[in-house]
Amino acid sequence: MSEHNINSKSGFLWLLKMAWRDGKAGKRKLFLFMASIIMGIAAVVSIQSFGDNLKKNISLQSKSLMGADYIIDSRNPPNEKVLGIMDSLGGPDAKEINFPSMAAFIKTGASKLVQVRGIEGGFPFYGTLETLPISAADNYQQNGGALVDATVMLQYNLQVGDSIKIGEVTFPISGSLKSIPGSSGLFSSVAPPVVIPYRFIQETGLIQKGSRLDYEYYFFQPNTDLDKLDKKLDPILDAEGADLDTHTSTSANLGRRYGNFGKFLNLVAFIALLLGCIGIASAINIYIKEKLRSVAVLKCLGATKKQTFLIYLLQIAALGLIGGAIGTAIGIILQQLFPLLLGDLLPVDVQLTLAPKAIAMGLLLGLFMSVLFALYPLMGTLYVSPLQALRVQEVDRSRSRRGLILVSLAILSFLFLFSYWLLKDWKYSLSFVVGIVVTFAIMAGLSALAMKAVKKYFPTSWGFTARHSLSNLFRPQNQTLTLVLAIGIGTFLISTLYFTKDFLLAKSSMGTDANSPNIILLDIQTEQKEAVANTIKRDGHPVLTDIPIVTMRVNSIEGKSVNEIRKDTTSTINSWILNHEFRVTYRDSLIASEKLEFGEWVPKVTSRENIPISVSDNFARDAKVEVGDELSFNVQGVIMNTVVNSIRTVDWGRMQLNFSIVFPLGILEEAPQFTVLTTNVPDEKSSAKLQKELVRVFPNVSILDIRQILVVIEGLLNKISWIINFMAFFSILTGIIVLMGAVRTSKYQRIRESVLLRTIGARSKQILKIVALEYFYLGILGGLSGILLSLASSQLLAYFVFESAFTPSLFPFLVLFPGITLLVLIIGLTNSRSVIKSPPLEVLRKEVR
Repeated sequence: MSEHNINSKSGFLWLLKMAWRDGKAGKRKLFLFMASIIMGIAAVVSIQSFGDNLKKNISLQSKSLMGADYIIDSRNPPNEKVLGIMDSLGGPDAKEINFPSMAAFIKTGASKLVQVRGIEGGFPFYGTLETLPISAADNYQQNGGALVDATVMLQYNLQVGDSIKIGEVTFPISGSLKSIPGSSGLFSSVAPPVVIPYRFIQETGLIQKGSRLDYEYYFFQPNTDLDKLDKKLDPILDAEGADLDTHTSTSANLGRRYGNFGKFLNLVAFIALLLGCIGIASAINIYIKEKLRSVAVLKCLGATKKQTFLIYLLQIAALGLIGGAIGTAIGIILQQLFPLLLGDLLPVDVQLTLAPKAIAMGLLLGLFMSVLFALYPLMGTLYVSPLQALRVQEVDRSRSRRGLILVSLAILSFLFLFSYWLLKDWKYSLSFVVGIVVTFAIMAGLSALAMKAVKKYFPTSWGFTARHSLSNLFRPQNQTLTLVLAIGIGTFLISTLYFTKDFLLAKSSMGTDANSPNIILLDIQTEQKEAVANTIKRDGHPVLTDIPIVTMRVNSIEGKSVNEIRKDTTSTINSWILNHEFRVTYRDSLIASEKLEFGEWVPKVTSRENIPISVSDNFARDAKVEVGDELSFNVQGVIMNTVVNSIRTVDWGRMQLNFSIVFPLGILEEAPQFTVLTTNVPDEKSSAKLQKELVRVFPNVSILDIRQILVVIEGLLNKISWIINFMAFFSILTGIIVLMGAVRTSKYQRIRESVLLRTIGARSKQILKIVALEYFYLGILGGLSGILLSLASSQLLAYFVFESAFTPSLFPFLVLFPGITLLVLIIGLTNSRSVIKSPPLEVLRKEVR
């Protein structure tokens, strides 16, 4: 057949027919290839499809999430300029004051920290105020009643008509509150919402100096150009200590927040896809080795090397499309599990629909990754002469080195571009690709080092089976490198996930000894401090810490005022530094969660000029300040000039009060302030008794029971753990498929050796022992190298990403390592049974057939 015919229609049809006939005959042998594609694509498509649906639902429900078109909010009562701006906009259509406070339930005598929301007007304008009875949403304001979170109603056995006391006012419960716009599911678990009429806020007596209040003004203006309004008013309001939030910006912020969460899932799915790519290369390598005689026959009949190459390329492309379609279908089905796994972590109820982008990506990805990762094994057909193939000689790889380099560059480019598409950050993408290359290089180096060490220190005194199995690790055409990479990479990924999960759980754990506070009392006024402390001590509990807190805002940085910095479009200072109201303490020493990184700690001063302060490392980073830089603060109308004298690292994950800014003693003692006290109570009964007494005498004091918060955090981490395990499931399955492919590759290297051993008198039992010991060695080498490498990567993750101490989990060592080793052993023995059980003559006939 001529070269001209190849390019003709009839030539292409002939290639398709040959590809179909040959593929049909070997369809069982391509199972591993298909499985690798399906698993990798199912992981990516399920996550991408769910991510697209989540973003779409956040965008569609953004008004319902906020309850209005836009909000103007402030931590302080709005000044005249802010009031004037709101009047120029037509005035707010509803307003709210909200704050955390203790609520007492008259029926049971119990108390709980809640988020009080005093509302006036027709809020919400979008979405619904879901209550039972339904009429309570409309009449609670007129009746002067309270809407109490439904979970709290159930927890404390409350009924409509019972009473709840907030501060100095007792309200009848008008209804059970099922949902309300503006409440975070996670925060509501700690401080559930209680809605009361706005007009009663002052009567509660809870609006005091130092109280943590939010003033929110809701606007219902559906025809407003929100982007234009945001650009015009937000800088002006920021300068006055207020803020403008539109429903579109809230949607964008939520999208970014959950986009970061999606990036983590995408990264894990991409690793599963990468394992699938390795599986493709391994499966095609086996398939092409089996097809060498078919290639030889075709060449003997006149087919060119280009034709034989295209026959198998068309097969692989078709299988890639089919595998991509199956993987995409499975991924679309699997995305249904994500809302169940994530639960209350999601900001909206996600209505799942087909995501065209994810579907198209799955189909194209199946085709592209199958062809790309099959190219190098397929290139072997180009450099095999009919005579070489018929003699079953090894392919001369030196002639295909240029092709190897080109294909390797194409693969690395694919990895970079695909990870960039997922992560949207070229630095992270490049780091990820470099990390993959380094990991593979280390694994390859470890296997090469192991082979050299075994060869150099070979135990000549061992018995025949033990020596022969060990020599197989470094014999010609050994599969040590392939198997160690397959085993090690899978083990590395899974153990890294478990190490990360465990140190995240440990980061949020709390000691249970008597010196660890488990009750925190907030908003204690100066004149109340001694009485509150005496109440705690009278109940037999210690006062562990007495922390004074002063509120202040940044006034200037390095002589440049906050307003000037806001107007400077080139400034890289984070906006939270300029807008945040800081709660600052003063003391003469560091605490357990802090470590001095730069500068010198100053315990006490007498001069009020250039006051030396200590700032946290995240404050220094976001404010762009270093040791020696000058800052001024507005301390409730008084300007204080300070200099950064030290920078601390702070473990924010610890269950204790930490501060971005710490003043020395001698400066803030006379400033307006409130106090935080902490104590430790032995059990739930003692906690309830203490809280009941404190709420009765000091209704303005907020009480945080850390054990209740830990229940919420553990629930959150359990959900994250479920997701990690769910994604690890893909990695485990894909890793097993890759392992099966790699072991199958080694099968065809061992056939002649096993036959020769049996021919010279070796018994099946001896060969079985040789095979078992070899796979046992490979399982130990691959599994152990993967776990040890994951120890190093987890340490880097803990230090650079999570800024946490790393304590290795025992799970990978006690469960994963022996499990992987056993799995390798089982797959190896199962794969070798047919060779061991068959008579030598039958095997040799199969080999030359």
